[in-house]
Amino acid sequence: MQSLDNSLEIASFTPYHIKQLPIDVSLNDASLTITWDDDHKSEFHYLWLRDNCHCSECIAQLTREQMFEICDVPLDIKPAEAYISDEHRLVITWDHQAHISHFHPGWLRSHCYSQASLDAKQWQPKIWDKARIQAELPKHQANDILQDDPSLLNWLKELRDYGLTLVEHVSTEPNSLVDVANRISFIRETNFGTIFNVQAKADANSAAYTDLRLPLHTDLPTRELQPGLQFLHCLVNDAAGGESILVDGFKIAQHMKEHYPDDFHSLSTFPMSFYNKDKHSDYRFRGTAIVTDSNHEVVEVRLANFLRGPIDVPAHQTVPLYQAYRRFIALTRDPQFQFFYRLNAGDLIVFDNRRVLHARNAFNLEKGYRHLQGCYVDRDELLSRIRVLERV
Repeated sequence: MQSLDNSLEIASFTPYHIKQLPIDVSLNDASLTITWDDDHKSEFHYLWLRDNCHCSECIAQLTREQMFEICDVPLDIKPAEAYISDEHRLVITWDHQAHISHFHPGWLRSHCYSQASLDAKQWQPKIWDKARIQAELPKHQANDILQDDPSLLNWLKELRDYGLTLVEHVSTEPNSLVDVANRISFIRETNFGTIFNVQAKADANSAAYTDLRLPLHTDLPTRELQPGLQFLHCLVNDAAGGESILVDGFKIAQHMKEHYPDDFHSLSTFPMSFYNKDKHSDYRFRGTAIVTDSNHEVVEVRLANFLRGPIDVPAHQTVPLYQAYRRFIALTRDPQFQFFYRLNAGDLIVFDNRRVLHARNAFNLEKGYRHLQGCYVDRDELLSRIRVLERV
């Protein structure tokens, strides 16, 4: 029998530490119930357990990918025998082909799908307004992130939870943000390039490349998948003005859900069109400004007024959608939600572009120069890096 700490017996590269032990198992018609030593009870359906057998016949031990397919066993499969072994495994001999499954207690408890367990595993973002982020803005040092994995993990978890962090003392040599971004993963390329330079230029194909004020927005809502993380690194900022403005879109959505539920429903149900077009490209996407998941939790905000196409919903939805849209924009202008920050040379702000709206005040180049560099890394890469770093 393999040792308790041998992760090769589970279908993952992540070690599942044993915090509770199963002490009893009882069989039901379509499921079994495990009682743990902390009195918690977990119900697991037989189909679910057979589907998650981790033996070498069912899981490729090199890749940890599933080879077994649930359609290859009867729908009414059940245990011929089930017990807790001396090594604290749940052991099942199935009534179909006498197949034997062993379940690691750490893995099994981690995947309990009781309502209490599901609620406990639900990620909760740290939603902020101006007052909270001014007091709690996560700040990190570039050298710590570049040289130390525990510091990197701390930064990434705060970036995930707050959707906004400040990295200080980044080198002001061009393209230095690449080193920081690569500590997460590869950079996502768009029609604006891999690294984009935010500076005023004569042939601008975006308002970002002018000295004009930019209203609050998310970048590239015109794409099926908006970029996840946005990096904005200040190389030099001697110009007057140009302060960055940031608003937590989740906070605005939460406020609308609580105080203007009809408007929240309109923005999360009725789609809008977004266009990004120039001489060489034409990107378009149609989707809701507020995106919710199967639990009705807000998971994404998509908004850029300067990239929005004409409203094109059925007639009875047109006025409600305009009303809700106006409400959202008005709330983002409310000072209680707006966080102002002037980027100085060596500052790098990194934020969740599918959550945090950003803007910029107009600036004056007569008294100085302003040059920022930016790039994107997808949110999937952030979450993957966190999981790998947590494999301890």
